[in-house]
Amino acid sequence: MMSTWTPDSWRQKPVLQVPAYPDSAALARAEARLATFPPLVFAGEARDLKTHLGDVARGEAFLLQGGDCAESFAEHGADHIRDFFRVFLQMAVVLTHGASKPVVKVGRVAGQFAKPRSADTETVDGVELPSYRGDIINGIEFTPEARIPDPERLVMAYRQSAATLNLLRAFASGGFANLERVHEWTVGFMKGSNWFPAYEDVAQKIDGAINFMRAMGITADNTPALRETKFFTSHEALLLGYEEALTRQDSITDEYYATSGHMLWIGDRTRQPDGAHVEYFAGIKNPIGIKCGPSLSNEDLLQLLDKLNPNNEAGRITLIGRFGAEKVREHLPRLIEAVKASGHTVVWCCDPMHGNTIKANNGYKTRPFDLVLAEVKAFFEVHREMGTYAGGIHVEMTGDDVTECVGGVSAVTEASLSDRYHTHCDPRLNASQALELAFLVAAEIAGQNPAQANQDAVAS
Repeated sequence: MMSTWTPDSWRQKPVLQVPAYPDSAALARAEARLATFPPLVFAGEARDLKTHLGDVARGEAFLLQGGDCAESFAEHGADHIRDFFRVFLQMAVVLTHGASKPVVKVGRVAGQFAKPRSADTETVDGVELPSYRGDIINGIEFTPEARIPDPERLVMAYRQSAATLNLLRAFASGGFANLERVHEWTVGFMKGSNWFPAYEDVAQKIDGAINFMRAMGITADNTPALRETKFFTSHEALLLGYEEALTRQDSITDEYYATSGHMLWIGDRTRQPDGAHVEYFAGIKNPIGIKCGPSLSNEDLLQLLDKLNPNNEAGRITLIGRFGAEKVREHLPRLIEAVKASGHTVVWCCDPMHGNTIKANNGYKTRPFDLVLAEVKAFFEVHREMGTYAGGIHVEMTGDDVTECVGGVSAVTEASLSDRYHTHCDPRLNASQALELAFLVAAEIAGQNPAQANQDAVAS
């Protein structure tokens, strides 16, 4: 860590995507209250995740990262969290079974509230108001009152994150994730999916393996790995005042950790090497992600890696590509070549969502599922060709039966987008589409050359 770094040193750097709060004193009071609150996650958990991500970097595991585009106060409820978690477990089981590798499970949850905006304002029917920046900042309702940034929303977001984490911890360790319940993880409406028989086939094979282990005396009662799972949280650390307030110095190592989530990432709009977000990330010891879009130059990427991971720790950096299906082959190879030449160890992860957003003819923002799959396939193909390891996927998805992304076996069309279009920001895969993606990704992972990928990871 830089000797001059402090949790608030980012304030001396140029900062982007920060809302203009009309009452700075109220903002300071809210941040001061947050600074007295208990941490949401612990330093030891973040170190544990970094260890697992080190396995991914070596080609020995696979990263599944996913969840809501933007969490909302309105959708917060036990059923919503449960449905997300069980679809996430289904995806992880499919990936683990198909790829024969451990899956590191990281949710976009319990903190994914703030969203970057391309413009500070938006205009509807001639009325111009501040853009909606996520429930942690302002309201989605298009009224002058709702769009005023409200510091009290910081505290509301913290409390919702704490409640969400409490339930997720209970699900992960309290029996819900027990592999003996693998048939029970299916959301009702998914049973009509074309992929449901394939999932049931996987579940039957898991049942057979569990029955064999039970005959050998290995049961969920005496083997915690069968009844529990490790689940970590992540979000884009956009609102640095909130992150600063929840930064804590670990009593064991004396190092600083962001305790708002196990893993944080820097967005494509805030990764300036000399900017405030990079300054903050340089001092925390959490595993971190960097969103990599077409505008990221090789030079800036290497500068970011040198600043954020000077000791080249495996598992510290995950590079999350979000190019768009038509631009993967133009940009991903040059970034891979630059990283290989530099000797940096990273996790390569594919975000096939953000580069494939379009506006449908009826005005709805959507993502064609075919483009999502095309970007994933190109991501794996490029890594196979270059002898590197495609280590993860990063998706916006929900356990709900929404109609936000067109295509897939759920056959969402542009005409049906309005049926159940519930997102507060960007379109998400529904449960059926998420499961379909998991099967296709599992096939791609199995098609990688693990020996070559591992050799390259070790060499780098």
